[in-house]
Amino acid sequence: MAYQPIENYGIVGNMHTVALVGMNGSIDWFCYPRFDSPSVFASILDYKRGGHFSISPKNSNVTYKQFYWPDTNVLITRFLSQDGVGEIVDFMPVPVPERESGQLVRLVSGLKGRMKFCMECFPAFNYARDKHETDIGSEGASFHSKSSSMGLATHIPIKKERDGVKAEFWLGDGQQALFVLKKIEPGTSCSHSFFEAEAHELFKNTIDYWHQWISKCTYTGRWREMVARSALVLKLLTYEPTGAIVAAPTCSLPEGIGGERNWDYRYTWIRDAAFTLYGLMRIGLNDAASGFMDWIQARCNELNPDGSLNIMYGIDGTHIETEEILTHLEGYKGSKPVRIGNGAATQLQLDIYGELMDSVYLFNKHGTPISYDLWSSLRKLINWVCENWTRKDEGIWEVRGGKQHNVYSKLMCWVALDRGIRLADKRSFPADREKWLRVRDQIYEEIIEKGWSKKRKAFTQYYGSDALDASVLMMPLVFFISPTDPRMIDTLNAIDQPPEKGGLVSNSLVYRYNVEETKDGLIGEEGTFNICTFWLIEALTRAGRKDRKRLREAVFLLEQMLSYANHLGLYAEETGPSGEALGNFPQAFTHLGLISSAFNLDRALGSKGRDY
Repeated sequence: MAYQPIENYGIVGNMHTVALVGMNGSIDWFCYPRFDSPSVFASILDYKRGGHFSISPKNSNVTYKQFYWPDTNVLITRFLSQDGVGEIVDFMPVPVPERESGQLVRLVSGLKGRMKFCMECFPAFNYARDKHETDIGSEGASFHSKSSSMGLATHIPIKKERDGVKAEFWLGDGQQALFVLKKIEPGTSCSHSFFEAEAHELFKNTIDYWHQWISKCTYTGRWREMVARSALVLKLLTYEPTGAIVAAPTCSLPEGIGGERNWDYRYTWIRDAAFTLYGLMRIGLNDAASGFMDWIQARCNELNPDGSLNIMYGIDGTHIETEEILTHLEGYKGSKPVRIGNGAATQLQLDIYGELMDSVYLFNKHGTPISYDLWSSLRKLINWVCENWTRKDEGIWEVRGGKQHNVYSKLMCWVALDRGIRLADKRSFPADREKWLRVRDQIYEEIIEKGWSKKRKAFTQYYGSDALDASVLMMPLVFFISPTDPRMIDTLNAIDQPPEKGGLVSNSLVYRYNVEETKDGLIGEEGTFNICTFWLIEALTRAGRKDRKRLREAVFLLEQMLSYANHLGLYAEETGPSGEALGNFPQAFTHLGLISSAFNLDRALGSKGRDY
């Protein structure tokens, strides 16, 4: 067993946690019972020590296929050989009953001929730091560590091997084997949770759940299948009990193989969640938006002593204070260090207030009118922005090379005030309008003056810099500047060049910045940043209302970008030089970018087909 490409994975989940399932039938990442819980299987970060739960055929010359049951998060992994055809149906039943942590169901079937399978379940609790005892019973196996106890229920005879269990079994036409992984009480034995007939009932109920949820999607335009898949991914990344949305369900998958750009994304960033809220609302899926607004209101009721918000929180609203390095794990393909927790939690990132206020404004407009109590908290945040927007910060990319007057941060401070003013006027809320108007205009004029490089003829990364940054593509998207303003067109032209000509676009994909120009405090290269490619598509879409050539380019870039999704329509954070997935996977930021760009481009193209 060795490392699979990141893009070889699919995910199943229950809005509490997810499991990454490889095309070879191996679950190589599974934190339980929550997204941010310690891992039970983590061979994606160390294939020798991390633990795995694999079901694979023993036949030779096997072809692997993997797909989702249409419009669901139920995953099918199929194996085809000359001797037979078999498959695994992986799913986590939803909704999760109250007081339960949920179950991971693996239903193995023989479809044609005969196929021999091998099942291995080798847990490695607490990121492979805790030892455990393995017990075999008549209805499966139980694994007990000091931190957790799990049971593997099955009727297939299994045997103990090292720190786990193994089984080999044959399946012919119509034969099935069921494996159910679930939490059990410490010191107890595992019992079979249900039989195959009940598994089929749960399977149908789970299918129905996802069909009912995605049926609320109002997007019927071009690229519907990819938009729906992205929406289903974003729903999986929502922690149902609180409405929080994780940035990604994994940690320490590298932005560059062998490099140190490895982070834990199993938390809720104000920025990512606010953008996700926007993406789901645009296509009519407001239930996740409502849950997140409740979560936001809870955070606003516990502001920091200085009146600010943190940039990220735990999925239950806890504050993240530490970042730990797991030195015993080698990292994906040797990419060290493996980090849990996130040291960026204490950074100053002024942009989060703009993203938050923009999403609240849209929720109030397209969802449910916000309460006065929430407005009172937001009013305090806007006043905090008035007093603090002039500070340097680490910015959207969470650089560790020192604070700057980042242009994107100033832009989003402007957005915070602008949306606050609009919301107050729309709802006739009490507000400090004169101050907000004055500061909003000050920010605007300062960005125009100090955020513009005469040398590059473009808006840049930070004041006094000539370095380009893809985040400024957001300017027309948030209505700071007209998409056809000469300054924006010049910026678009500067970014939309290959790196060897000073731009950020490589083969239709966009880097967030040039790592050789930006001192981000880290070493090593990184891939193109997927969300930035979608931002370029949106900027071109808006500019294309006047210049149809740019609209044609937007269509080309979107369809090119869609081809970089994996076989299931999933994206990581970045795309590497060979088209491989890099960074944590799947990434909420990327999928919301897909939804937004597809929505706006489809609208710009109109109903006359591809008449552009």
